[in-house]
Amino acid sequence: MNALTEDDFRRLRTVRAESPRTIRDALAGRRRREIIRGDGRLFIIAADHPARGALAVGGSPYAMADRYVLLDRLATALRHPGVDGVLGTPDIIDDLAVLGLLDDKIVVGSMNRGGLRGASFEMDDRYTGYDVPGLGDSGIDFAKALVRINLEDEATAPTLASTAQAVTAAARAELPIMLEPFLSRRVDGRIVNDLSPEAVMLSIAIASGLGTSSARTWLKLPVVDEMERVLAATTLPVLLLGGDAGADPDDTFSSWEDALSLPGVRGLTVGRTLLYSSDIDVASAIDVAASLVHPGSLDGPSSHPEGQS
Repeated sequence: MNALTEDDFRRLRTVRAESPRTIRDALAGRRRREIIRGDGRLFIIAADHPARGALAVGGSPYAMADRYVLLDRLATALRHPGVDGVLGTPDIIDDLAVLGLLDDKIVVGSMNRGGLRGASFEMDDRYTGYDVPGLGDSGIDFAKALVRINLEDEATAPTLASTAQAVTAAARAELPIMLEPFLSRRVDGRIVNDLSPEAVMLSIAIASGLGTSSARTWLKLPVVDEMERVLAATTLPVLLLGGDAGADPDDTFSSWEDALSLPGVRGLTVGRTLLYSSDIDVASAIDVAASLVHPGSLDGPSSHPEGQS
């Protein structure tokens, strides 16, 4: 059963064409919440992939191209009481605001989407999305920046400088900012992230020092081997990222559960793995992930379900 109707989409199209001021009003009028409350943990749904040209999921190169399907799946997720918020670019956030899906949710604005997947300039992660003043004007709660570090690519240096400026601006605005660091390299023409524990620890060290203050900095980190050792590299609050949407869901949920128990981990930020799994429907996937992030505080399954279509 779909979470949104054709009437919802018709209204969204009408607002965009005939009443764009409604978008700003919807953002300004939404009911906001504290970042940290209750058990102090966060479950954020990520949907900023399309703006970087990353539409593929598994073997389907254009899985995320249908905006209506994406919005419907996001609506299913955001209506779950265990989902604390959403991460997106302005186009996604504006759609969700008009659809009335952002009340009592943390909204995270994605800032740099210029390093398009597969481009010759992919390492030049320019800040083409939100900026700090725009986040403030829109009443966005949290900023997010991708920080890929390629020691063999000169485009890394200006990306780091731009990210440092964003961290400084966010700290001055008292706006939390989530950095997603990777050590990356080009392999057979593709940018590949190094997910060894040592590489993740090095990326943490570099990202943590960006800007004039780390007071508002969070980290978004992959779940890798030796996570306890990896997390010892920082005192910053950490959100885990989801990983490969093609992985076995039971293995994925188990790895999240183990990592969520470690010191410093504050929750989970995941998108395609839950929204586009081929093994489990969106509602069930969200239910399981929410129960892992907020154990004991939600009604729902107490163990991992069998995969289902």
